[in-house]
Parts: sequence; structure tokens; C-alpha cells
Amino acid sequence: MNQIIECITNVYKNLEQKEIEAYNVGPLLYTPATNENLFEKLQEQNWGNHYSLALCLEDAIDDSAVDQGEKNIIENMRKLYDHIEQLEFIPQIFIRVRYPHQITKLFKGLGRSAILLRGFIIPKFSAYNGQAYIDEIMYINDASAHTIFFMPILEGSELISPTTRFDALQTTYEMLMKHKEYVINVRVGGNDLCNIFGIRRNVDETIYDLRSVSTILNDIVSVFFQDFVISGPVWEYFTGEDDAWKKGLLREMRLDSLNGFTGKTVIHPNQIPIVLEGMKISQQDLVDAVQILTFESNLLQVSKSASGTRMNEMKTHINWAKKQIILANLYGVK
Repeated sequence: MNQIIECITNVYKNLEQKEIEAYNVGPLLYTPATNENLFEKLQEQNWGNHYSLALCLEDAIDDSAVDQGEKNIIENMRKLYDHIEQLEFIPQIFIRVRYPHQITKLFKGLGRSAILLRGFIIPKFSAYNGQAYIDEIMYINDASAHTIFFMPILEGSELISPTTRFDALQTTYEMLMKHKEYVINVRVGGNDLCNIFGIRRNVDETIYDLRSVSTILNDIVSVFFQDFVISGPVWEYFTGEDDAWKKGLLREMRLDSLNGFTGKTVIHPNQIPIVLEGMKISQQDLVDAVQILTFESNLLQVSKSASGTRMNEMKTHINWAKKQIILANLYGVK
């Protein structure tokens, strides 16, 4: 146990805070920006103390409700700010906007309560519209007392055709790399991509069964994985007489992890504890990660795992091992 604690401490010592924060978005709960009971819901503290919150001004509300949504966000954020000392937990709060200048408009409208804002979520982010959003983010950061991050969502039609996909992804990647310190996560729009193809998964299927979409997701990981934490697509199911929706969510999260994604967009509070459970690592993975990161030998760089069931190769498993240590510290061990 002492070796595990020492290893976690040493790994964290060598990480920048931004690296840890990128893994700590966790379950990102979407709620319509028109949700008038938002402050009361947060005051009740019924959703736990480890999730992030997305106030959505885009697909979650009608075009005619945008002004109402903006006013509601400002009103609820001010309530949170005025009652901050009464709340045991306030999630990381992000706002999903519709267009670039909405960023500055909302930031100014929040006034002092902007201190509670973690960042903005940019839908359908691409090489065509990305710079306009980035300019707004840079502008408000010049005026902000703390860093305002952003999370681009990759979900546009330019990703559909293999002939345009890699150019689109590479151009977007290069654009984001210039402002990497402000990108806390890269996110993927699984439902938007499914909509283009006119498909939808059932509760006993995962996004990876939809090969037309999963191919795009894998290409996104291939381009972005070295420099960004990429969050997994939304899971639509959140209730039912049996536990099929829970089993389906955990099954998809396992496949998310195997394919290079970390975290999950959720659309109902029921999903939060399931996602947190899915983000825990196994005891075997933690023990092996520690072995890999603390291994010392003048001759070998490979060793049998503590369980004796698999091989640990120190050079080729090191990035995996560091990730396990971060996740264990943030979300725990199964």
C-alpha cells in the first residue's frame, strides 16, 4: 500500500494541473439553458459531488427560446454566486453556445458570477468556424481573473467522407494546438454523427456496433490522442424496469476506454453514478501500473504482472500506467 501511495504522489508531482483537470471533467451532465429550477436542484445536492454541468443553448432548446435561455443562465449563475457559502459543492460549469459572439455576450452578462464559469462548449467545431470561436475565448480570457477553458465538439458533416475527414481533422488539430492550454477536453458528437447516417443504437448495442460512426470516432482518436483527453459520446438511456440501460452504459464505457476515450456526456442525473463507477480502474490495473512506474532492473524491461496473468512491458505500457494512476486518484478503484 505504501508503494502505491508513493507512486501516486510521484506521478502527480510531475504532472501539470491542466493534465489532471482534463481527466477530472468526469460525467458531464447536460441540462437545457431554460431550466428555471437549476439553482434549486444544485442547492438540494441530489446529484452527488463529482460531476460537471453543461448549460445547453444549442440542440436542447428551441430556436425561439435562446434569449430566455441566456437570461436564465445569468439569473441562476448569480443566485449560485450569492449563495456560494451555503453550498457544499458546485460542479464545474460549462455553457454550450450556438454562435461565437454569444461567448462574450454571456461572459459580460455574468458579471461577478463569471468566477464560477469553467468554460464554454463549442458545437460542430471545425476548421471553418473554429477561429471565430477561439478569438472570442481569447478575448474574454484577457478580461478574466481566471482561465476560461473551452471544449470543442467534433460532429460535423465534413467528417463523414474518408476523402475529406483526415484533412478536416488535421486542420482542426493544428488550430487547437495553437491554443492547447485553453482546451480542457475534446468531445465527440455521437448523436449528430448518427443523425447524418439516419441510425440510432438500441439499449443492448453500443456506438461501436455502428461501424459507420465508430470508424469516425477511431480516426478522431488517432489524430488527437497524443495531446488531448477525448471524451466518449453520449449514452441516451437512463431508466427502465430492469438494469439493461445501466449494463449498456457500462459496456459502452468499457469500449470507450479500450478505444482511447475518457469520460462521458450524460443527459440524466441517473447516469452520473454509473459513469463514475465506469471510470474507476480495477485493482489489477492499479497494481500493474505501479509495477510499471517503479520497476528497476539493469537487465530487463519486462516482467510478469503481480497476478501472474499477463506481461508488463515497461517502455510500451508507461503511458497507460500513468493514465491509470490519474484515474485511480480521481475516481477510485473497483
